[in-house]
Amino acid sequence: MANFTKDSTATEVADTLATHIAGKVVLITGSSPNGLGVAAAIAIAAHKPALLILAGRTRSLIEEAEKAILAKSPSVKTRILLFDLASLKSVREGAAEVNKYPEQIDVLINNAGIMAIPSLQKTIDGFESTLGVNHLGHFLFTKLIMGKISRGGRIVNISSSAYELGPFRFEDPNFETGPYDKWQAYAQSKVANILFTKALAEKFGPKIFSFSLHVGGGIYTNLGKHLTPEDFEMLSQVNILTQDQGASSYIAAAFDPELEVHNGTLVGFCKPEPIKEECPWARGKENTDKLWSLSEKLVGEKFEV
Repeated sequence: MANFTKDSTATEVADTLATHIAGKVVLITGSSPNGLGVAAAIAIAAHKPALLILAGRTRSLIEEAEKAILAKSPSVKTRILLFDLASLKSVREGAAEVNKYPEQIDVLINNAGIMAIPSLQKTIDGFESTLGVNHLGHFLFTKLIMGKISRGGRIVNISSSAYELGPFRFEDPNFETGPYDKWQAYAQSKVANILFTKALAEKFGPKIFSFSLHVGGGIYTNLGKHLTPEDFEMLSQVNILTQDQGASSYIAAAFDPELEVHNGTLVGFCKPEPIKEECPWARGKENTDKLWSLSEKLVGEKFEV
């Protein structure tokens, strides 16, 4: 495996994997300024991808991100895709647009996310907002565009070391009976990202490769806009990374051919990483199948395998 380390940047990883990036069609959700999705897109754009599809809910923000990408790689081809992960109707509309594209998708990076929402918020469909955006919206979007994913293509789900904070709340995922806790809400969404990834690999591999990842430290991005001074104090113990460092595992998970033998695994610092022994809730077929079934029920769609 390439000699990537915790200090590797997305730029460096993309330079190493340039031949695997060239000619690829890449779709990244959450493509807004000051985020890791755009940091990854900038690194990818330098190496002649066929097309970068920048997805998000606000055109002006995606256009701002697009300008940042084109400023460094003026010849890269981009396309904007608008939909809102907090609305299943909007997700369906976004997926329908993708399914009209003439191109197949080689890499889908499910990057969009929210964190530490201070009080219980619900999506338009009645889901706790962190779960709705971070998992259920991506679950449905991925399901609906599976026919557009090229054979041997990759699906990358952005998780977090926050999966260690607690299990998925199968009995009360929307905090309808128990008290709301912003970190438990975030943790269960990140557990879901890991279990969803494993299920994709089990059900669709080796036709499709799927990886989850954590970035390995704290990074100043828009994801942290709801953090309080107390939260920042707690996170001060975390290793702080630049956005370019934080996006390094995005590039590895999306393009490194040496990861293919580890289909379905969690990636950290560009390498496969085992789930922590003390976190049984983030592994195992029982948890994977249970989440898959619940997700299908909640979004009202069954994956065709």
